Amino acid sequence: MTPLTITFLGTGTSSGIPMIACNCAVCTSSNKKDNRLRSSILIQSQLTSFVIDTTPDFRYQMLRERITKLDAVLYTHPHKDHVAGLDDIRAYNFFQNKPVDVYANSLTEEALKREFPYIFADKKYEGIPSINLFTIDNTPFFIGDIPVLPILVWHLKMPVYGFRIGNFTYITDANRIDDVEKEKITGSEILVLNALRHKKHISHFTLDEAVALSDELKVPSAYFTHISHQLGMHEEINKTLPANKHLAFDGLQLHVK
Repeated sequence: MTPLTITFLGTGTSSGIPMIACNCAVCTSSNKKDNRLRSSILIQSQLTSFVIDTTPDFRYQMLRERITKLDAVLYTHPHKDHVAGLDDIRAYNFFQNKPVDVYANSLTEEALKREFPYIFADKKYEGIPSINLFTIDNTPFFIGDIPVLPILVWHLKMPVYGFRIGNFTYITDANRIDDVEKEKITGSEILVLNALRHKKHISHFTLDEAVALSDELKVPSAYFTHISHQLGMHEEINKTLPANKHLAFDGLQLHVK
């Protein structure tokens, strides 16, 4: 497996932190780790660079991390906080002089065509995003030199894809994983799971549920993402977690072999 660098571009839920019009302690915190853009990660090898999801914050996320090369976008599901930034890939089209590969399941493809009809129109005008669209299912595939194993999870009743990439597994927007899909996670060294808040939620894991699932799967190291302001202050919550489990934060980098 080629060595990878994983960068958390955003670790917040759909409203981000700070949340508009909120004056709670988390939203007014001076700790940068309490500022969370919408959830996305960047995966890089020496040859290949791609993001999982293009959030409404995509442009700023890529500027902040100074990412000058993007080969592909891989989508988890069609919710707006995961797809809204697709239009901004056109900068990469311009500087790389080629389309960006986009990988999505059929449900997400439908949403992309509905939200960005000009990308898919027969008659295209100058400057619009240019993509190569690939439909994914449970079948493993490669993005450049990086192997991707899709993992089907459930966001209430919506099928969402998590992904195992070598020894790294990323799952966001889920509250249930079937046993057959859990088997795909077994053997991972690092697991990223959504952990929205403490209180039970209809379609997201709580922090306790995410901790319990990472224990069940016996993954050596776990990071939690897709966090709302209701979870609490980063430093305070992090102190309550076992030594091998952590709240992720924007800008965090992991190196995976």
